[in-house]
Amino acid sequence: MPLRVLSVASEAVPFVKTGGLADVVGALPAAVAPHGVEVTTLLPGYPSVLAQLPRRRVVHVWESLLGEPARLLAGMLGDAPLVVLDAPALFAREGTPYLDPQGRDWDDNWRRFAALGRAAADIAGGAMVVRGRRREYDVLHAHDWQAAMAPAYLHWGMTPQAPLVPSVMTIHNMAFQGWQGADIFARLGLPDEAFSVDGIEYHGGISMLKAGLVTADAITTVSPTYAQEIRTPEFGMGLDGLIVARGRDVSGILNGIDETVWNPELDPLLAKRFTSRALGRKVANKRALEAEFGLDAGEGPRAGGPLFIVVSRLTGQKGMDVLLEAVDHLVGLGGRLALLGAGEPHIEAGFHAAAARHPGRIAVRIGYDEDLSHRMQAGGDAILVPSRFEPCGLTQMYGLAYACVPVVARTGGLADTVIDANPAALAAGVATGVQHGAVSYHSLTAALSRTVALYARVDDWLRVQRKAMACDFSWKASGKAYAELYRSLAQ
Repeated sequence: MPLRVLSVASEAVPFVKTGGLADVVGALPAAVAPHGVEVTTLLPGYPSVLAQLPRRRVVHVWESLLGEPARLLAGMLGDAPLVVLDAPALFAREGTPYLDPQGRDWDDNWRRFAALGRAAADIAGGAMVVRGRRREYDVLHAHDWQAAMAPAYLHWGMTPQAPLVPSVMTIHNMAFQGWQGADIFARLGLPDEAFSVDGIEYHGGISMLKAGLVTADAITTVSPTYAQEIRTPEFGMGLDGLIVARGRDVSGILNGIDETVWNPELDPLLAKRFTSRALGRKVANKRALEAEFGLDAGEGPRAGGPLFIVVSRLTGQKGMDVLLEAVDHLVGLGGRLALLGAGEPHIEAGFHAAAARHPGRIAVRIGYDEDLSHRMQAGGDAILVPSRFEPCGLTQMYGLAYACVPVVARTGGLADTVIDANPAALAAGVATGVQHGAVSYHSLTAALSRTVALYARVDDWLRVQRKAMACDFSWKASGKAYAELYRSLAQ
């Protein structure tokens, strides 16, 4: 009989996605299945999720879930079980999973996601009955602050008769902690003892992420380097002391990428598919991308200079403010830039202004388009990821797979996945990209200069591209690591 895990999150591909969290949650069931683990994924019943459930089988009903009626619907995520929390008062809304149509946080996000955590704890505790049999789980796995109340409810909110189910709390980004004022505590349905410095209290209010970190049996992050970084004040976002106190309970498991989706040899979205043995075919994708963005092009395969791409949230965390300062230098080096993203209005406006200053050399698309991101990875020469912190990052892995050389800050998962093209690494034939240190104008412009110089050395550039494509960032190793963690908790 397989080990049964309930994975709870606020998003998962292909149902709903705002960032890399969705990719990880969607890929996890298939990643651990070869290791004898069956993952059931619990998602909120947003309109976009319910629209993708053609058959809605009700497997549990709550007359009052934090004050609202709710029911649990069963479906499938690929070959794995899926359950959806259908609570119209909480989730039947326009906008994104977290923001209203005007781009503001929903005022009751705390209640929406506390209800998700309460439901997850109930399900893990045996509330769901499938075909007349109570469904039991060996481990509960919660992702980020939106699911972090699930371990807290398992710890404080269950009846004495409920089974003891161990839990895992995964931090995908420590910066988002679900902080709320203390006035909501009475409505969470937790005992008074939970509101303490050793519980969910945080600076006079409540941190939902802290609730999960305090009560989960194991804590993971999405890269080994980030697991070390969050033990420091610089990256711990005020919770570094708690992470240090949890000690050996904290580990890092690097995210993987779905090679059935991100594979230039099979990708149906490309102008021309290619492999490391046929890199010349990548040029057709570059020409197509130049045309799509209205960028200057030339006749030869390397005409027009290196084409840099950005696929990112346009925020300070992602270092986009520093890149904005460096774009004139990039153009001065002979480079071009195609950018896809959305975020802080002043950064968006800055890139629009840069495109106006450099027509044909810089082009900007505000928003997010999954299909276009595939075409950009295939057509770009290098992808820029100058993040101030990056728990794991997936875009640099997509770049490696598509021979779009990553230029990254030396932090978190970026440091774990990209080998800098320094002289020693080039001589040893192991370089896969370009790293830089501090996220500053001088550090980034130096990395851009190094990248353009490397691009000019055709043989070195091709070797870096081929080594990048040879990297294995599939879910094989990560799936095994998660399965081993689950089994260690379930013993």
